[in-house]
Amino acid sequence: MFRKLLKGIIAVACLIGFLYVNNNWLSVTNHTVESSEIPSSFDGYRIVQISDLQDATFGENQQRLVNKIKQARPNMIVITGDLIDSNRYDLPNSLALIEEIVELTDVYYVTGNHEVATNDVEHIKEELTTRGVRVLSNETVNITRDGMSISLTGIEDPLNGATASQMIDSSNVPNDAFSILLAHRPEDFQSYIDAGMDITFSGHAHGGQFRIPFVGGLVAPGQGYFPKYTAGIHEGGSSKLIVSRGLGNSIIPIRLFNLPEIVVVTLKSSSIK
Repeated sequence: MFRKLLKGIIAVACLIGFLYVNNNWLSVTNHTVESSEIPSSFDGYRIVQISDLQDATFGENQQRLVNKIKQARPNMIVITGDLIDSNRYDLPNSLALIEEIVELTDVYYVTGNHEVATNDVEHIKEELTTRGVRVLSNETVNITRDGMSISLTGIEDPLNGATASQMIDSSNVPNDAFSILLAHRPEDFQSYIDAGMDITFSGHAHGGQFRIPFVGGLVAPGQGYFPKYTAGIHEGGSSKLIVSRGLGNSIIPIRLFNLPEIVVVTLKSSSIK
């Protein structure tokens, strides 16, 4: 009887430990994007993407997450939406992260569906802007380095009422620069291809929530079961889609075989001999 009880206690402890690791162990995924269109001054330029924090907490004042980002030595940090969760809205918890990372480098942000769903999206943008984040609302900025430039466009989440194509069209994307897009939803990849974006950073899918080894994600909003775009790099023509598995949870409170993820993308200019 005692042995059965002990085995049961060990099994429960192992399960709790397994679930804790799956939902709290921060992973870093590195990608390199090479193109002759990348200006030589941006060779080696590092972009750190964080997405779908959903009010999750990684240490006091998000220090574990901050340390991981700092270790990546970013030249730019991009946040691709759902910094908060509309079901347990706790903006100060997420702003604790912002206050730390704006000290590292330039930070750019676009909304996700959860910001829109709070009906408090303008307040969220104001709080981020006040802390030094550049909020991109269907607009394009030039990022300049040693006299050379790339373009960075950010669009709102479609829950605001416009399609991805409409928002990109209104964003004044230049035709003569290497173009990066921040867009929360990966399922609109065809729109990003049609717009001629070189790289798009997205999130939203939470890695498929439960990942099946050697298969991929199980379910994602906007894509249903066994979704196509949940993680990694996808290609369409000359366009690349980089999907973050995200950091937190929302309606489904558990991630399985799907560690919270920070994405680091290093640009490589193939024009350099």
